[in-house]
Amino acid sequence: MAALTSWGVSLVQDRVAVVTGTAHGIGAAIAEALRADGLVVIGVDKETADLTDPAQVAQFFGSLERVDILVNNAGGVCGQTFAALEEITDQEWRSVVDANLTATFHCTRAVVSGMKARGWGRIVNISSGAGRSVSLTGIQAYASSKAAQIGFTRQMAHELGRHGVTVNCIAPGFILSNPTTVRQWAGYGAEGQERVLAGIAVGRLGQPEDIAHGVRFFVSEHSAWITGQTLSIDGGSALF
Repeated sequence: MAALTSWGVSLVQDRVAVVTGTAHGIGAAIAEALRADGLVVIGVDKETADLTDPAQVAQFFGSLERVDILVNNAGGVCGQTFAALEEITDQEWRSVVDANLTATFHCTRAVVSGMKARGWGRIVNISSGAGRSVSLTGIQAYASSKAAQIGFTRQMAHELGRHGVTVNCIAPGFILSNPTTVRQWAGYGAEGQERVLAGIAVGRLGQPEDIAHGVRFFVSEHSAWITGQTLSIDGGSALF
C-alpha cells in the first residue's frame, strides 16, 4: 500500500529511513516529517549508539532488516568554543571531525550494500553553511569537517549513482535548534543578533522544519535525477 505525500509522490509505507541525531532540533524535525509522509523512521542519538565507534555502528545497523533512506544529521561542535589554532589539542580536533565526518562515513558504509542490492536508496548528509564559507563560531575542525561532508557527498554520488542510489547534502544556515546554538545566539547580544539578521535575505532565523522540508524533497521521487548536490537552506545568507 502506498502513502501520498504532500509532494505528490507515492512512497511505499514500509520504506525504512534512519535519521541520526534525533534527540532534538533538526534531527527530530526530520524524523517527524518523514513519519508524516508515511515512512518507517528509526532515530539514532547518543543514547542509541556512538556513531564514531565502528563496532557500535555495525551492531546497530546489523540489527535492522533494511535501510532505504539514510539521513546523516548527527554532529556538532562537541561542546567546544573558539580557541586559536595553536591552542587546539589533537583530541579536540579529532572529536569534532569524528562527530561530523567519521560518523557520516561509518553510517553510510553500513547501509550501501543493502541499497545497492535493492537498486534504490537515498542518502542525505546534513552539513552546514560553515562548510561552504566559514564558521561563525570560529571552530576550525567544525568548518573543516562540514566542508569534508560536502566532498564526501559528491564522491559517493559518483560511486553509487549507477546502483540507483542518490546522495545529496543540505547546508543549513543559522537555526536555533539545540542548546549550543541557543547559547551562541544569546552570546551575540542585541547588536550582534541584528547584524546576523541583516545578513539573511528573508530577515529571519531558520527553523528545524525548514531543513526537514529539504530532506523530504531529496528522498522523494521528484529528486530521482538529482545527486551530488549541496542545497543551502539559509534564508539567503549564503548569497554570493
